[in-house]
Amino acid sequence: EVQLVESGGGLVQAGGSLRLSCTASGFTFEDYAIGWFRQAPGKEREGVSCISSNDGSTYYADSVKGRFTISSDNAKNTVYLQMNSLKPEDTAVYYCAADIGPVPCTVVAGTPNYDGLDYWGKGALVTVSS
Repeated sequence: EVQLVESGGGLVQAGGSLRLSCTASGFTFEDYAIGWFRQAPGKEREGVSCISSNDGSTYYADSVKGRFTISSDNAKNTVYLQMNSLKPEDTAVYYCAADIGPVPCTVVAGTPNYDGLDYWGKGALVTVSS
């Protein structure tokens, strides 16, 4: 059974940091793009970041560039999202998702409402207080 499990969410003050983890089971991080997405109440889903297992290329939404860093540890089947200088507007449920095949991260995470993702985690809540 394929599973993606997020961890590391929580409550943090503005300016603080959190690191989210996305651990996969049932498949390996080869030939996948792994993306982080977030959805705040009343807002549409936003592609935050993505990393490609094929070439290590990454994508960041403009709203998080310079503050968030995505990385992967293929030996642990885990992708991380280091979030620094957090702002109240970063408050959302964060999901990781996997897309099979060599789909560019600019498509996976940069296309609004992209519907080609194959697997989703259940999400981790991140709350940033002001």
